[in-house]
Amino acid sequence: MSGIRPTGFLHLGNYFGAVRNYVRMQEEYECYFMVADLHSLTTHPDTKELKENVHRVLSENIACGLNPDKVALYCQSHVYETSELYLYLNMLAYKGELEKTVTFKDKVRQHPENVNAGLLTYPVLQTADIILHRASFVPVGKDQEQHLEMARNFVKRFNHRYGDVFPEPHAFNFGDELVKVPGLDGGGKMSKSENQYATIYLSDDDELIRKKVMKAKTDNGPAAPNSPRPDYIENIFGLMKLVSSTEVLNKFEMDYNNCSIRYGDMKKQLGADMVQFITPIREKAESIRNDSKYLKEVMEKGAAKARKSAKATMELVRQAMGLNYF
Repeated sequence: MSGIRPTGFLHLGNYFGAVRNYVRMQEEYECYFMVADLHSLTTHPDTKELKENVHRVLSENIACGLNPDKVALYCQSHVYETSELYLYLNMLAYKGELEKTVTFKDKVRQHPENVNAGLLTYPVLQTADIILHRASFVPVGKDQEQHLEMARNFVKRFNHRYGDVFPEPHAFNFGDELVKVPGLDGGGKMSKSENQYATIYLSDDDELIRKKVMKAKTDNGPAAPNSPRPDYIENIFGLMKLVSSTEVLNKFEMDYNNCSIRYGDMKKQLGADMVQFITPIREKAESIRNDSKYLKEVMEKGAAKARKSAKATMELVRQAMGLNYF
């Protein structure tokens, strides 16, 4: 089980950090993939664009390879049992531990005028999303490891207090390391909400992709053979590993190591490879987004699958908690 917020646009980090694994998992596991529209309300309370954003996220996920016939692809708000489980889990969550989460601190810094209870209890709702389907595996990026650790803590507390109902969820990446896709500015990871020129979105047109890549931070090149690469240069090589061929990557690594690298050529090549990778996804997503009838069918089908799973879980939860008075 995993989810993605319908805020901003999906980007390369979302794809390699999560969606790529969604597509692999659907062939081997029973999967629940969710558009987290309730989560988005913690930082985006204005809902005028929410429907359009939900449709876009659904379209981009399908364009990346998710098959709504194989998985439950649904909206969080369409599964009402989520809110009930969220309430019960809040009784097991403590203010001190919630205030220490990195994402809470980041959001407080970004939105000091909107520090609401939903923002504080974000990891609790995230836990409810996961364990509502008694999921064991969660394909998420590296930035979500802390939230998953909290989810395991809440599961342990619930099971200890009421009996074994939930498995402990773990990050799942087919044995690979969790991926963190760097931003083009040499700083942190790609983000849906921060520096947009440092992020390559799945909806960017070809010219914009090339322009963003050409703006990536570089320097005058190494002064001695086999020099260590600064972080911002390592970032460019890291991005090239994601979308370029092994031959292309090896060529530029050799050029760097023998001090003959031309960063302009490297960024032109990276831009061309990014365009080749993203264009088919963007075009397919646009086609899907324009078919509102199909998207409605996808959401209804996904919600029906998710509700069936959630209903079965909540019957177990109420029974374990002693909330069955009839």
